[in-house]
Amino acid sequence: MQPSNAAINKISPELPLTPDQEHLVQHMYHFITSHINGQHPAIFSLYGDAGTGKSVVLAHLFNRVQSANRTQPTSPLAGTTNYFLVNHPEILKVYRAIAGQQPHLYKKDFQRPTTLINQIAQGKTSADVLIIDEAHLLLSQADHYNNFYGDNQLASLMQTAKVIVVVFDETQVLRMKSFWTEQRLEHLVAPYPHERYRLTHQFRMHASDALVRWINAFTHHDLRPVPSSGGPQYDLRIFADAEEMRQAIVQRNQETGLARIVSTSGYPSTLDGGKHYIQEGRFRLPWDQYNYTQTPWAELPQTINEVGSIYTCQGFDLNYVGVILGPPVTLAANGQLTIDLAKYTDVETFKRRSDLTDPHQLQLIKEQLVLNSINVLMKRGVHGLYLYAHDPQLREFLLNHQC
Repeated sequence: MQPSNAAINKISPELPLTPDQEHLVQHMYHFITSHINGQHPAIFSLYGDAGTGKSVVLAHLFNRVQSANRTQPTSPLAGTTNYFLVNHPEILKVYRAIAGQQPHLYKKDFQRPTTLINQIAQGKTSADVLIIDEAHLLLSQADHYNNFYGDNQLASLMQTAKVIVVVFDETQVLRMKSFWTEQRLEHLVAPYPHERYRLTHQFRMHASDALVRWINAFTHHDLRPVPSSGGPQYDLRIFADAEEMRQAIVQRNQETGLARIVSTSGYPSTLDGGKHYIQEGRFRLPWDQYNYTQTPWAELPQTINEVGSIYTCQGFDLNYVGVILGPPVTLAANGQLTIDLAKYTDVETFKRRSDLTDPHQLQLIKEQLVLNSINVLMKRGVHGLYLYAHDPQLREFLLNHQC
């Protein structure tokens, strides 16, 4: 794999920041030092769509916090206990790999929220400053399967920490058990000292603004004619055949590396040799397997022969991404983009919760969770997005309606 493709090289605190990013890091650092001995907790909310540079900003910020903690005896942060949290095992691997390369970052500084919450409850540690990446993945209800017995992970963390920085994007909320909206987050932090900042510049995708707007519209039920081009530096293609798309992705992977096929849910389990296959005509590949290695899924050479999911690619860059829009994503007779929830096969997505009971509201939330997963998948590609739709009507629209 080319070194430039490695995830640790894309969010390392050694990467140069833009002037605006550097100013933001300085501002957040000042917020932390100003509130470390004030009213607790103080919360800084950083909003931004996929690809707007949230993680690299956090990596720089946490490196600065831990450098002050461990090397500056007169700093307000000297001797503090600070953690970087992320509720995504694949992304956690990347941050721990980064810690191995930085003198002031330890692997134990990076934890999953449930682990830290339980360690604090057992009196094994405490927390002064918490920086939470992908805070939209925090659990907002109890989940005994993951050993979380509280009502809300952020609320639990706010009971102990002095300062919390959260990165949040409601269009990347993917499961009912981690259902969040910006409104819910703002309501939770309203009683405490807090600031917010919104990132808007798209760093990941070298795509035209028109394509980014098209994706944002698509993932809010608004189906528009497809831009005729993704931009001068972006390869946008619509495919009539999933196998042809796979072959194009394989070719791109041979040229640049880090090109992968990903898919929405919607393919019933047909275990063959212990693997769950996705089949679309001549196309047939297994879903991604649980990754027991310390290398992110997309960086494993053999995963060119698998289909990635939101669980393996969220938060990661791909050079080229081939997205399969599965059976739940359809074009109705009235021309409306429709989500058929009965065909969605990821049963964990819609786990029931007691605070959401209105049937109409639940229907809308479930549909948006599916659309959010499409948003995550479509925004993985740095240099190109290839699309194939299972539904014949939707596939025809994408192929034949361009502007």
